[in-house]
Formats: sequence, C-alpha cells, structure tokens
Amino acid sequence: MTDITLNPPVPRQTGSNRAKPGAGFNFVRFKKITQVGIKSIYANSLRSLLTVLGIVIGVAAVIAMLAVSEGASFEAQQQFRDLGASNILLKSVKPAEVEESSSRGFGPPQAMVYGLTMADINTIRNSIPGISNVIASRIVKKNVWNQGISMNTDVVGTSVDYPSSRNYNLRAGRFFSESEMRDHANVVVLSDEVANTLFLIDNPLGESIKIDSDYYNVIGIMESEGFSNLGQNQAGSSNAAPSRIFIPFTSSKTRFGETTTRQTAGGIESETVELHEAIIQVDNQESVIEVGEIIEQIVQRRHKNVDYTIEIPLALLRQAEESALRDQIVAGAIAGISLLVGGIGIMNIMLASVTERTREIGIRRALGAKKRDIITQFLIEAVILSGVGGLIGVVLGIIIPFVISAFWGMTTIVTPVAPILAFSISALIGVIFGIYPSMRAADMDPVEALRHE
Repeated sequence: MTDITLNPPVPRQTGSNRAKPGAGFNFVRFKKITQVGIKSIYANSLRSLLTVLGIVIGVAAVIAMLAVSEGASFEAQQQFRDLGASNILLKSVKPAEVEESSSRGFGPPQAMVYGLTMADINTIRNSIPGISNVIASRIVKKNVWNQGISMNTDVVGTSVDYPSSRNYNLRAGRFFSESEMRDHANVVVLSDEVANTLFLIDNPLGESIKIDSDYYNVIGIMESEGFSNLGQNQAGSSNAAPSRIFIPFTSSKTRFGETTTRQTAGGIESETVELHEAIIQVDNQESVIEVGEIIEQIVQRRHKNVDYTIEIPLALLRQAEESALRDQIVAGAIAGISLLVGGIGIMNIMLASVTERTREIGIRRALGAKKRDIITQFLIEAVILSGVGGLIGVVLGIIIPFVISAFWGMTTIVTPVAPILAFSISALIGVIFGIYPSMRAADMDPVEALRHE
C-alpha cells in the first residue's frame, strides 16, 4: 500500500479572530496620510508661509510681552524687597500748613519745627513687642570738598546697622563701628558716585574730605548702583547707596545740630528736624503690617500735623505682586488676540484648500479612503502649519527680549512657562480651527466631488 499524507486542514477564522478592516490604529496608513498632507503644504508653499506668519507673530508676541511684563514686575518687587520685607520706614515730611505759611512770609522769620523725634522712636520701641532694632538717621545737604573739587550731596548721619537694613553693599573698605559712634569720630563712607567725583585718580580709602570746617577720614566706599547710560537699573536692584555719604549719627548731631538754615528768594529759611528717617525692624515678618498699623496710631497721637509718612515694603510688595499678575493677564490677553487671528487665518486657508481640492477628495474617496482619513489629513495639515509657526514663534519670542535688554537696557525675564504655554496654545489652535474644514471635506459626496471642475 502506498502511504498518502494529507495536508492538515486550515482552521477557519471566526469572527472573533478575523482582522477587521480599519480596526485599531494603522501606523502605515497614518504615515501615508501625513506624507500626503506635507506634500499638499509644499505644493502651496507661499500660501502656507503666509498662514504660518500669523501664528509666528502671535506666539512671539505672547512670549515677548510676558518677558517684558515679568522683568518690570521683578524690578518693582526687587526694590521693595531691598527695602526689607521685615522693615517699616518712617520719614519726616514738611506739613502743607507749615510750607504754605512759610511761602507767604507770615510773621517774623522763625525756625520751622516738624518731623520725627527721638521721643517718638523711644515710645515705639518701648510700646510694641517684637521690634528687634530701630535705625535712626539725619540727612543734611552739604558741599563736600577734596583739593579744590566740590559737590553738593546728602550727608547721612546714621548707625552701624544702616547698610544691612537697606541691603547696601560696600565696594571697598568698611562701615563705621560702634566705638566710632561713641567717640563722635570724623569718619565717612562715600557712595561710588561721590568717590568717583571727588577722587578722579587717587584711591579714596585713607584720604580725607572736608565738610564745613571739619575733615573726615574716608574708611569705605559703597557699591555702584549699576545704572546704564539710559539711567535705568539693569539689575532691578537697589543694593547700592544713592549719591550720598555716611557719617556716624552722633557726629552728625554734634557737628551740624538739629537746625539747618538756607537762603531762599524770600530771605533766610530755617528748619528744625530731629530725625529725618527711621527704619524699624520687626522680628516676625507675618506681623509687619499689624505693627505698622500700631506705629501709625502712636505717631498720629503724638503729632498735631501730618509731618511724617509710613512705608511698609511688605504691603507694597504684595500690591506690586497683584499689579504684576494683572499686567501679565492683560499682556497675555492682548498677545492671545494675535494667536486667535492666526487661527482664523489657518481656518480660512484650510477652507479655501478644501474648495480647491474637491476633485482630489472625490478621487481619494472613490479609491477607498474613508471619512476619517480625510479628516485626519486636513487636521494634520492644520497642526503642521500651527506647530511650525509655533516653533518659529518660540525662537523669536526668546530672542526679542534679549534684543530689548541689549538695546534699551530694560530688564526682561523669559520664564519656562511662557514658551511652553504659547506653543501649546498654537498647537491647540491648529486642532480647533482645523476641525471644521476637515469635517467639511469629509462630508463631501464622492460622486459630486468627482464631477467638480
């Protein structure tokens, strides 16, 4: 007998294991649809470029405007931080009633008495718990001299803690000490501007300057303010003293007294001010605003006229933060309008493209393309246009703030959130404004589309 080997029967595929056409994600199909979309974009390169331009401008505007707003906010907030978030600033001001009567020349010439006193400071220090330090200062306008060179500047009589309380830094030398305060020493610390004016070549440290008839030994130089040629602080910081010089408070009181006299158009004017400024440092930052309110009540009871001002940097800082948030929202909204216009441009171009490619859509449908293939193709084209425009806009948006800082001296800060947010919005716009044109293309009747000329 001859052995006959039969091929084993092939099992019949049932409905459960038979591959359903179009089931699941087909990468090859998606790749081909993407290639068709890219070819369509290249076929109309000029129109695509003009479409992308709206997205580019919108994204770049969003990033640049947020960077400028963030920089301005940083500068404003940094100034309040440098004043000290735990500080309360009291300043003497000439009351309006005194200034008006003085200008009219009522009565015989007499010294105007106003402003803060040491009694005010002692009352505040002894009445309010939680106050760690009080730095009192007197400020007098004087001509200072060095070998025939002179300039008019503020002479600040203060204590040893003044630089740290105002976040001022020294470029060279040191600040005066407690022993020099006790001894009423003739020592002085110059701001960088005064040092450069009075000492054109020589090193000021160890040299002397003349104020009135007394000579003061230069022991330190404050850090430069870092102003650009446009007069703006590029670092957004006030950790340098303005154009002034510093001597011990005791020396100021002994040498200059409490009454200053100056020549005016109407004659001689005298003012008696015991303290011009006081920095009150609070232990707990959370209680600064509450302590400030108590201080205002104390000073208000002690002064008949409003000859003082109270500044609370922490409260001003919070106001600056709230204002910065509003500015950023407004800037983002304005720049977002550009993105919206760009999205409308994409929809307009895609609708025109659908009309022009009606016959192409009909041929693709006749050859077996499904509605979702047509939708996918047009969505891909819209997303590519918005995505490419978004990337170019992100690059420009990052470059523009650096250009603004370099040429105009403004502080600009590009946060990581801004480019990510702008690009995400541009991609989302491509999807949103591409849905309607793609749905319109997919809903075309294949037979009518083939008849289209």
